[in-house]
Amino acid sequence: MSESPRLDGVVDSHCHLQSLDPDVREAALDEARERGVVGFLMPAIRLAEAEELLELCERHADVWCALGTHPHDASSWQEGDAERLRSLLVHPKAVAVGECGLDFHYDLAPREQQGRALREQWEVAIDLDLPVIVHNRESNEEMLQLVREPQFAELRADFHSYSGGVEMARELIERDFYLGFSGMVTFKRADNVREILPLVPDNRILVETDTPYLAPTPHRGKPNKPGWVVEVALRVADELSLSPADFAKLSSSNFRALFAVELDPS
Repeated sequence: MSESPRLDGVVDSHCHLQSLDPDVREAALDEARERGVVGFLMPAIRLAEAEELLELCERHADVWCALGTHPHDASSWQEGDAERLRSLLVHPKAVAVGECGLDFHYDLAPREQQGRALREQWEVAIDLDLPVIVHNRESNEEMLQLVREPQFAELRADFHSYSGGVEMARELIERDFYLGFSGMVTFKRADNVREILPLVPDNRILVETDTPYLAPTPHRGKPNKPGWVVEVALRVADELSLSPADFAKLSSSNFRALFAVELDPS
């Protein structure tokens, strides 16, 4: 039975489907489709899982992936990985680089290694004219220093699950980056996330679940799943005084523009 409400045409721009058990994953995808979700982007955590992600994408016409190494796993990034990543990104289902970035909250990898892995992945993305999916947590100033570097002037990016504050948002928007909003936008105490929404141009906003993390209200405390992007989209639409249908159309258009994919509205 389909959950309600339904929102036709919405896209989950960031969901770690690979973290779900296969049976759970297939059921979650079917449930999301029943709710109107028409596309899913699955970012890698580490380069070693790239083949697994590509195989999963090949089985589903509406699933794409980003390939790269998360800052938590930056210690695994080694010499030659940039060339390996480049070779993997020739696959038509690999539409972005990432998830890559900086995370100074958990510091699971040394900061120097996080920075090196990020730089090399951004360089590959620029060379291949692909967007990057950026993770940024408690590293605003260091991240802004990086995006200001001249060699990254052509970078195209989705700063996913954005929570970096107003001033950073203004600079990222000035640089034409996209901002992705997750279930945090529904949290009672997340005014700091909601206050960003009116600042974001219509053609630079995305919605996501970050499955299995950050389940939206009223599902907090449960493992997240891609169908719950509907709750995220409904809250964002409400905050922006848009109809749900108009916001779904808007955000999916942005997804197509950034990741150069075709969505099947059926």
